[in-house]
Amino acid sequence: MEQHTNGFFGLGIAPGLLDAIDKLGYTEPTPIQRKAIPIGIAGQDIIGIAQTGTGKTLAFAVPMIQHLAQTKGIGLVLVPTRELALQVHATLVKLASSQSMHTAVLIGGESMRPQLDALRKHPRIIVATPGRLIDHLEHRTVKLDDTKVLILDEADRMLDIGFGPQIERILVTVPRERHTMLFSATMPEDIVRIAAQHMKMPVRTEIAPAGTAAETVSQEVFVVAKEAKSALLAKLLTQYKGPILLFSRTKRGAHKIAQQLKKQGHSAAQIHADRTLGQRKEALEGFRSGKYRILVATDIAARGLDVKGIELVINYDLPDDPENYVHRIGRTGRAGVIGHAVSIATPEQGKDVRAIEGIIRTSITQSEHPDVQSEKLVRSNVWSTNRRRSMITGVKRRRR
Repeated sequence: MEQHTNGFFGLGIAPGLLDAIDKLGYTEPTPIQRKAIPIGIAGQDIIGIAQTGTGKTLAFAVPMIQHLAQTKGIGLVLVPTRELALQVHATLVKLASSQSMHTAVLIGGESMRPQLDALRKHPRIIVATPGRLIDHLEHRTVKLDDTKVLILDEADRMLDIGFGPQIERILVTVPRERHTMLFSATMPEDIVRIAAQHMKMPVRTEIAPAGTAAETVSQEVFVVAKEAKSALLAKLLTQYKGPILLFSRTKRGAHKIAQQLKKQGHSAAQIHADRTLGQRKEALEGFRSGKYRILVATDIAARGLDVKGIELVINYDLPDDPENYVHRIGRTGRAGVIGHAVSIATPEQGKDVRAIEGIIRTSITQSEHPDVQSEKLVRSNVWSTNRRRSMITGVKRRRR
């Protein structure tokens, strides 16, 4: 018999699921998939630490579906945002259909009616945001007493945006005897506490140290006066021709930037908490299809946004939380493809830049633009300086 050394064969996956994985076009497991799938299939609780864009959905979907195919009960997947819920659900639908399993997605911003219709079909897998799941629990439209597999995806992000109480309520609602898989990009104390209280001797598997930036993403920072940021952005949008994801710190800022870009003739859309779910879906699908070249977003899109081929991430504003920098720039350079990230800082943001460098454990190249006046970043001597001049064409990047 031929000895298989690559691919998903040999991870303990049932033949039917292997065929489904093959039909989806997955040929080689990512590091988190290679490590987590066998552990999950063995029925052990998992704490998986890996950055976004590393294939975590398949890492928990395969063990969950295989387990549910062998027993009664449901699988519950908790995620922090509507966008991530829809993305995870889309993958699960393709895999679960191979086992004739119905699925449902429960998220805020949508009418309850289609969700109730989906629940009446007795789905084997439910993907939900914590707030909307609590709504269904309060209305007694969903029951969790037969939950056999519980997934907490982007657990640190769920806690960051205030879902701690809802998660605790859900955790005491589902049976104690269950299989739990928790995935997170970082390992804060709250995650450690949840693991200690609600998991059974979990196996921890870590692909990269928390805060590690993707090696396929080169990074640079421009330091300009606040009033020069728009001018620099205009130059960058001329320099780069591919899809661009631009991050603003606030909802108001994202709206203002998107409107300015449209006036300048750019095809741009926006995603932030003030947009309806329909508007956010349209923006994301338009960005994926190429209808919009630029997607302006707040940190709502820093995680879970899976769009292939993003050439450039622009941090028009530095994030409030330096850890979000890693998640932002992780939207480019995915699946081994080279990507680039540009940050725009003002002179007084030296402390913020140093905080980011502390998270990613390296310095960020400081660049100057020939057509925009650069400023000096106010910082201590601890921060190592690596200055160079970037030209409009033929930019020679130094990957850190």
